[in-house]
Amino acid sequence: MATKIRHRRTRIVTLGQGDDLMEHCKLKDIVIVPDPEGWWTSFIAEDGSVDKYDIPFPTYSAAL
Repeated sequence: MATKIRHRRTRIVTLGQGDDLMEHCKLKDIVIVPDPEGWWTSFIAEDGSVDKYDIPFPTYSAAL
């Protein structure tokens, strides 16, 4: 289940297992996605491309 918070006019969306990024996110959002390796932080650019850090964070709090 996706959750959304706003921090300084930026939406931060946390996706759950099976949530579709494009269904829940908009341009300029920050997206946090869990997987077995950790928590990935991704950014949706104005052109719709998605960029993420090279390694996941160990916890949700660190990714946030």
